[in-house]
Amino acid sequence: MKFWIGTSGFQYAEWKGNFYPEDLPAAKMLPFYAERFSTTEINYTFRRIPSPRTIENWKTLTPAHWSKLRDCADTLEYFLKVVGDLGERLGPVLFQLPPTFKKDADVLNSFLRELPSIRAAFEFRHESWFDDEIFELLKLRNIALCIADTDTLATPKKITADYGYLRLRREDYQKTDVEH
Repeated sequence: MKFWIGTSGFQYAEWKGNFYPEDLPAAKMLPFYAERFSTTEINYTFRRIPSPRTIENWKTLTPAHWSKLRDCADTLEYFLKVVGDLGERLGPVLFQLPPTFKKDADVLNSFLRELPSIRAAFEFRHESWFDDEIFELLKLRNIALCIADTDTLATPKKITADYGYLRLRREDYQKTDVEH
């Protein structure tokens, strides 16, 4: 039996500092929530039926599935076919994992076997992924470890491919930090 775990609603200012980061804007509560829970109860229809635009916005702000690299061969194949139309303009494809997804080398290795030879990068947002076993898996496939410069997690500066992928995610950069 599969259980869907969630709460009655997601947009509560009083959750800031306990569940939500203190400075998280209300507009970012649903995506933050959706990375941690698989469902939420919406009592919205008690007041009025949500507009198609509201429904579309909810759909955009939440993940389509919780596969976490599992059972996604068909989706991956379709996605790569679509982006493949970019031809030479296609840069590395970024696979960003949720911060709640802890290291699972077997799952990653299985996913990498399905991945054709393309330039790709993985952004791991849980520190358990940062070890030699994972770095070696990426290196064997010439896949970049995404170096994400954030306030919340320090990504090791490991080279795992003959190209790199850097994400500048802080809000406090000075002009001299980003000049080339």
